[in-house]
Amino acid sequence: MRKNKKDDFLNMSEALNDFKAQNKLQKGFARVDVETAWKEVMGNGIMTYTTQIKYSGTTLFISLSSSVLREELLYGRTKIMENLNKHLGSNMIEKLVLR
Repeated sequence: MRKNKKDDFLNMSEALNDFKAQNKLQKGFARVDVETAWKEVMGNGIMTYTTQIKYSGTTLFISLSSSVLREELLYGRTKIMENLNKHLGSNMIEKLVLR
């Protein structure tokens, strides 16, 4: 009979990261994480005017249906990027483009 030791177990986050690396899934997971972060950080009010979210490299492209809202968000672009990166836990977003 085998004795289970704490060192014998693998942390779930480490196992998931290994799986993503072996199957080259980091970009896909990053896109999903960024889209989810936008929805959670900006809230339902902004989401009603968000028509498209695209993450490419380190740039986040957001298409909005309201030109007035787009202009308002342009003023707080750096704060939005800070909040998104804080929510994601890393500096994944270096540039925010609002269309």
